[in-house]
Amino acid sequence: MKAKSATPAAGRIEIRNVMSPHHVQTVDAGKYEAMKRAFLKALPKSAPGLTVAEIRGRVVEHLPEDLFPGGAKAGWWLKAVQLDLEARGVVARVESKPLRLHRV
Repeated sequence: MKAKSATPAAGRIEIRNVMSPHHVQTVDAGKYEAMKRAFLKALPKSAPGLTVAEIRGRVVEHLPEDLFPGGAKAGWWLKAVQLDLEARGVVARVESKPLRLHRV
């Protein structure tokens, strides 16, 4: 049996989760980068920031149609990128109801 590689396969990227700091997952690098660009375009640079619903409404217009046809799967990718960028210290959350996010 082959041992698991320590680096992600070509075309994949490792992401983290601020809620589970020791968990690392590999995902499609193209979709991750496209969502990350759209997410950071939509996200304000200071508090109070935007709610996740507000961000989702803004990112869809910046996503490439070939990767996210009609915005398909954008919700999952938005959450994955959000949690990864929070874990990396690029995005901060404002503890409010509903939760609000902004760039650091």
